Amino acid sequence: MAVTSMANSSIRDFQKFNAMSPITNRILFRVDYLVVAGGGGGGGYGGGGAGGYRTNAGTSGGGASAESALVLAARIYTVTVGAGGAGAAAGVNGSASVFAGINTVGGGGGGGDTGGGNNGGSGGGANRTGLGGDSPGNGTAGEGFGGGTNGGAANIGGGGGGAGAVGVNAVSGTAGAGGAGVASAITGSSVTRAGGGGAGIGSGTRGAGGAGGGGQGGIGNDGSDVAGTANTGGGGGAAGNGVQPGSAGGSGVVIFSLPTQAIVTFSGGVTQTSAIVGVNKVYTVTATSTDSETVTIG
Repeated sequence: MAVTSMANSSIRDFQKFNAMSPITNRILFRVDYLVVAGGGGGGGYGGGGAGGYRTNAGTSGGGASAESALVLAARIYTVTVGAGGAGAAAGVNGSASVFAGINTVGGGGGGGDTGGGNNGGSGGGANRTGLGGDSPGNGTAGEGFGGGTNGGAANIGGGGGGAGAVGVNAVSGTAGAGGAGVASAITGSSVTRAGGGGAGIGSGTRGAGGAGGGGQGGIGNDGSDVAGTANTGGGGGAAGNGVQPGSAGGSGVVIFSLPTQAIVTFSGGVTQTSAIVGVNKVYTVTATSTDSETVTIG
């Protein structure tokens, strides 16, 4: 009898624990998020475009409003922070960032001597006139704007597009500045991210980086172009010489907010920090070592 009683008690305890499990009960959590892809690398003349910018906690990129509310069940989700694209004579696109099925497009690489700016989350700035026309890259709807043109001038490029504004067109003697990014207060304070990279020029005034981590452009061969800021998705600055590589785009970031009672764990290749903001806990993921890293919400 005593043995049977103990066995029954153990079964009841297990059933009680199982009933309390959020995974068994399919508890749902309201989640705010900001997902920014890696910025595009600067080209020989055109600034790199900013990484795509999507959020349901404020204005999204490309002039879009906040995305719909996100409700997640307790389970495992993929999380990826996109790398910035390499600077090159024709800038390389940034990589996508991902959180729970929310994907953003890497920023477009900036144009060089003969290749135009690439399409991306925000588009890369145009190449110089004379050896390839004037072709800025396009942005992605709901994520960012296109790059700027070179204004028909020689040895000068257009600014990379930003999440908040089109890359600035060049005018004679002045390279195009990167388009501005978008501000978000999801972490408790306002931070601007996803600015476009500034264009380069052979001789004259360089293009400034767009607000939100965009790097400035260079002049000729002086090497003064600047990379996009890490974890902003900012575009890289262009070199100012069509055969010289521009600077790299900034890496992206994934930020999400959950009620404090949610239990959150990450796979081993995730670099993240967290902080309490009001009744929620905000997680900022700044790096993932592979594209198969995960976050478990329970």
